Amino acid sequence: MQRLLLLGAAGLALLLGACQQDVVVNTPTTPPVSGYVSDASTPAPTSANTVDAVPSRDMRLDSSARPLWLRQRIQTILNERRRNPAIRITRYRYDDMTVYYESAPCCDQYSTLYDDKGKVLCHPEGGLTGRGDGRCGNFDKRKANELLVWQDPR
Repeated sequence: MQRLLLLGAAGLALLLGACQQDVVVNTPTTPPVSGYVSDASTPAPTSANTVDAVPSRDMRLDSSARPLWLRQRIQTILNERRRNPAIRITRYRYDDMTVYYESAPCCDQYSTLYDDKGKVLCHPEGGLTGRGDGRCGNFDKRKANELLVWQDPR
């Protein structure tokens, strides 16, 4: 019995020591020479580092005709520390009105949907469930005319 307890204590110490090590995991960025991965369990390497949780998409940037409240909101974001992933503001048509979607700064935080006057309509994504506050659950299905208005350049 003492041997079992001693082995258990040693195993626990080994486990705790291993958990305190700094482990760095990197996504491979060099494609294989053949262009193919040898088996299905090996992920294909990417050609670029994958540090953003949100994949970057090519969208037209529209910096014209930003309402005053939006210019002030952008300045507020720039006065704060940079977030990862970078904050993006996108304009859409939703329920026959122009709306502005501000991406979430991180993790379980809420994204925000504003009307064209700067009033918060809802939080379409984020929170513990990832489904936002539930006030505009149909946003993903009914949004249209996506246009990137601003992305944090830092």
